[in-house]
Amino acid sequence: MRLSKQQTVSTALPDKTPSVSESQRLWRQFGRDRTAILGAVVLSLIVLGVIVGPLLYAVSYSDLNFDQSMASPSRAHPLGTNNLGQDQLARILWGGRVSLAVGVAAMLMSISVGTVVGMVSGFCGGLVDNVLMRLTDLFLSLPRLPLLLLILYLFRDTARRLAGPELGIFWLIVLVVGGLAWMPTARLVRAGFLSVKEQVFVQAARSLGAKPGRIVWRHILPNVIGPVLVAATLGVGDAIITESTLSFLGISFPPDVPTWGRMLLDAQNYVSSAPHLVIFPGLAIFLTVLSVNYIGDGLRDAFDVRSS
Repeated sequence: MRLSKQQTVSTALPDKTPSVSESQRLWRQFGRDRTAILGAVVLSLIVLGVIVGPLLYAVSYSDLNFDQSMASPSRAHPLGTNNLGQDQLARILWGGRVSLAVGVAAMLMSISVGTVVGMVSGFCGGLVDNVLMRLTDLFLSLPRLPLLLLILYLFRDTARRLAGPELGIFWLIVLVVGGLAWMPTARLVRAGFLSVKEQVFVQAARSLGAKPGRIVWRHILPNVIGPVLVAATLGVGDAIITESTLSFLGISFPPDVPTWGRMLLDAQNYVSSAPHLVIFPGLAIFLTVLSVNYIGDGLRDAFDVRSS
């Protein structure tokens, strides 16, 4: 049977249909989630605002003006002023820098510690796995908020002497919040390692003489990084909530540092007479954490191959 000229050409040429890469698939799946896109847009605006806002809005967050005390939102003060006459918009923009910095830094610490513990536990197994998982269970059983309060109360003066009243408290909060939030990540990474290390391609790499470090970093970890990224995204919101709680309790940064939680603490006595003092910093926390959670949900669905 003779083939036509068109059939001969089509069989001779290779298939030029482009394959969809993993990153393209993830982005396409993430883009289908409207709430995740909305969260990404809102969070981007908030981050851009706290970074660029203080440069464009040339009003000091610390200047006192008792003549404008408790002023309602106006053209001169878009978000009003507090009981000391300080501009609320300027304080929210500067406070956002502190709150977001604490959230990101604490997340990076918790994800790093959790990933290392989970890698070692899942790859080594045996006694090492048992010891690390019992240590993880121990940390999970600790009451988080009382322990945070106790550590900050005991070591905040030392941190201030070592690194200053602001930077010392910043690193102390990051260490404490991040050091008490790594356990879920460790369990996620351990479960991923236990599953992936038994796959055929890992066994093949081991039989070909690949060193353990190469197997971990080149073959196993890239296949379990998805849940880690989701946990990292959600960890930012959790750290922001924790820092705001500590600031609201008055044991975080000094009173002159306008974190969002500290602004809520200062406004608690003026809820009825000046509700704008509570609404705007509370709204900033709410939108930031909600946007982060929406992004985390979108990433979780994107990494789930069953939803694609």
